[in-house]
This record gives sequence, C-alpha cells and structure tokens, in this order.
Amino acid sequence: MATSALAVPTSSENVFRKFGGLLPGVALLFAVGYGGKLIERGIANYGKAHHLALPNIEYVLWAIVIGLLIANTVGVPKIFQPGLATYEFWLKAGIVLLGSRFLLGDVLKLGGVSLVLVAIEIVISLLFMTALGRAFGLSPKLTTLLAVGSSICGVSAIIATQGAIDADDEDASYAIAAILSLGAISLFTFPLIGHWLHLSDQSYGLWAGLGIDNTAEVTAAGNLYSDAAGKVAVLAKTARNAMIGFVVLGYAIHWARKTHSQEVENKASFLWQKFPKFVLGFLLISAIATAGVFGKDQLTSLANLSRWAFLLTFAGVGLRTNIRELGKQGWRPFAVGAVGEIVIAALTLGLVYGADKLVGWGH
Repeated sequence: MATSALAVPTSSENVFRKFGGLLPGVALLFAVGYGGKLIERGIANYGKAHHLALPNIEYVLWAIVIGLLIANTVGVPKIFQPGLATYEFWLKAGIVLLGSRFLLGDVLKLGGVSLVLVAIEIVISLLFMTALGRAFGLSPKLTTLLAVGSSICGVSAIIATQGAIDADDEDASYAIAAILSLGAISLFTFPLIGHWLHLSDQSYGLWAGLGIDNTAEVTAAGNLYSDAAGKVAVLAKTARNAMIGFVVLGYAIHWARKTHSQEVENKASFLWQKFPKFVLGFLLISAIATAGVFGKDQLTSLANLSRWAFLLTFAGVGLRTNIRELGKQGWRPFAVGAVGEIVIAALTLGLVYGADKLVGWGH
C-alpha cells in the first residue's frame, strides 16, 4: 500500500510552528518598546549634556506614540498579529512581577499621620474622578481608568485595571496620555509652589507623594526640592502604590457583577471565573518580598523583568490602538484629567498644610 504524501505534523511540530508564528509580532513589540526607551534616554542625555531642565517623559508614552504612528499610517501586516496579541500576557506577567517593588515595611516607615493622609487621598481621588468623568460624559471604563490612575500609581494602575476590567486599548491609551502629560507639568509646578509656601521637607515630600501620579515624576519632583523631601516623597508614593492590588481587585469584582447583572446559579464560582488571577499573583509576590524571602539582588532582577514586560505591553497598546476611535472621545478625557489633577493637588496640599500646622513637621 502506498503511503500518503501528506505527513501529519506531530504535536511538537505544531508547538514550534505556533511559537514561530509569534516571533515576528513579539520582535515588533520589542523594537517599538525599546525605541521608546532610546528616545527617553536620548532626551535625558541631551538635557544633561547641555545643562537643560527637560521634562522627563517616560518611555511608556514614546512606545505608545511609535506604535500609534505605525498602526495608523503604514499599518501592521497580518504576519505580526499573532505576536502582537501576546501583549496581554506581558501585561499580566509585568503586574505579577511588579509586586516585588511594593513592600509593606516601606509603607510603615511613613508614620501614622502620613498613612491616614494617603488613605484619605485615595478615597477622595477615586470618588472625585469618578464623579467628574460622569459629569463630562466619559465612558464608564475610561472613567475608571482615569480614577485609578490618578489615585494610585499612574500608568501601572491604568494597565493593571485595563486587564482586570477588560477595557479597550483606546481607553487605556487616552488615560495614559492624560496622566503622563500632566505628570510632566507637575515637575515644574510642585517645587515652585513648595518654595513659595515655605513648606518643610517632610510636608513637601508628602505632598509630592500624594499629589503626583507616576513614581518617576514623584522621585524627580521630590529631589528637586531636597534630598530629604525626595525620600519622603518616595515613601508616600510607595504607600499609594501598595494599594494597587486591592483597588484593582475591587474594580474587577464590581465590573464582573455589572457586566453580568443577570442571575447566576453560583455567584462565587462566577466571580472566580471572571476574577483576574494575576492580581493574586501580584499580592503573593508582594507578601513574599515583604517577608524577606528575596534578597536585594533578586528584588532588583524581578523589578527589571517587570519593566521589560511592560516595555512590550505599552508597545502593544500603541500598535493596537485606532486613532479614529480615540478621536470619538475628543478633548473630554484630557479635560477630566487636567481638572482632576489640579483639584487633587489642591486638596492634598490643604491636607498636608493642615497636618503640618497640627503636627509641626520640620519645626
């Protein structure tokens, strides 16, 4: 009997074929993400070489911009699409590894009064941004992303929440752009206002940690004031960041219930199916790191792996975003972001200023 000319591929061949199909898209994600990193470094090096105080625009925004330009001009051929879809995997891996950067011990160093102010800031920011988004007629999920980004830790919180509530890439891009552009402005305004009000290092550092969203901008704004203020700012920001897992968990449960409001036989099973498991991974890694299981070098390695995973994630957000869809939202998300950031900065300044008078920091 003659054998068939068509050989059936083995399971291992199928695996290699699928893996090979992912490579072009993953390589494109890396190229776009690393291109954003090179632009960030190039601007920073130029500023140092010419003694210029240039805004620190993170690679996050550059990666998204490069991806947007490619996707909305020449387009992305089909051969890259399977690999581009892996950006959700890199998102979840990055968030799990992000837990290594948030240690409970660092949060407790801040002190009782400061921790109370952190809790008040988070609650006020979430409520105010949610109300503001509704008032401007933004979509509920975009409102959620802006609220979480403004109250917790900027881009990381937006990306984590996007995965948890299944928000559109366009909504995530809008929220990230609004948060990053306003964060750059805070680098110049916060130190000027702090000196004008003669804030102590403790007060200014706490205000910067409460009122600015992204960790990079918080660190820069704090150290522009003084080394002591920079340390307090990072501690306050760490306390906010440590809440990311719990806040994302709350929103994940809320949206799972909201999008499936009909009766389900087993609610516990339903919520578990919808629940983003990577949030548990984040909390687990954070708990292990807090317990001191990881050494300093291991924590650094995990944090770096998280940044590399996010490098691919942000590139994927840009490459999968349609500018025409972005245009439907118009100016309103940026207006919500701007008004929200100004109000939150003013409220947190009032809280810190009042606490300073009560406790007497720096006196």
